[in-house]
Amino acid sequence: MPIIAGHESRSDRPPPHYPGRMGIQDADVSLAEFEVLERASSEEVSVELINGRIYVAPVPDGEHDEFAATIRNQIVGSTGLEFFHERGLRIPAYREGRARVDGAVAPRGYFRTEPSWANPSGVLLIVEITSGRDRDAEVDRVEKRDAYAQAAIPMYLLVDRHHGEMTVFWAPARGQYTQQAAAKFGAPLHLPAPFDFELDTAEFV
Repeated sequence: MPIIAGHESRSDRPPPHYPGRMGIQDADVSLAEFEVLERASSEEVSVELINGRIYVAPVPDGEHDEFAATIRNQIVGSTGLEFFHERGLRIPAYREGRARVDGAVAPRGYFRTEPSWANPSGVLLIVEITSGRDRDAEVDRVEKRDAYAQAAIPMYLLVDRHHGEMTVFWAPARGQYTQQAAAKFGAPLHLPAPFDFELDTAEFV
C-alpha cells in the first residue's frame, strides 16, 4: 500500500534542526490493513492510524528525546505517576485508531497486563512533541488533539518545537477539549489537577 507524501519544494524541506518528513495515506484505511503495514514497516519509522488515515513519521531526533526526558523527570518527580515513552495506544475515537505517543502518563503498573496496543482508559495525560516540517506538526496540533478528546483522554500536552511553545488541553466533552492554556518556551506552564504543578520549560530555550 503506497504512503502518499506529496511533492516537496525547497521551501517545504525540513530545517536541519528537525530532520525527516511525515508521509500520509489519504484514503481511508481499515484496522486490518494498518496492522499489515505496521508489521512490515522499518524500525526507522513510526506508523500510526488516526481517524482512518495512516501517518508515517521518521524516528525522532535527539532534541525530541531530550524534551521528552525533561518532561518525564518533572512529572515523575512531582506526582509519583509514571511516564511511558513511545507507548502504543488504541484510540477508539471517530474511527478505530492506533497511536504511538511520545508520552503516556499513568499510574505505575497500569500497562503491566496490557498488550502492545494498550487500552487508554487509565491514561491521565498524553504528550506529543512536534517533528518534521511545520505542516507535519499540524497532525499533533489538530488531528491528534481531536482524536484524544474524542477518546476522552483527560489531558493532552502539546510541545510545539516549531512555534516554541507548549499547550495543555483538558476537560474533554462531546469530543472536544473545553479548556486550554499555553506558555512560550522559557516560561512555566501550570498543569491542572490531578497534576497541579508548574512545568519548567527553561531547558527548552
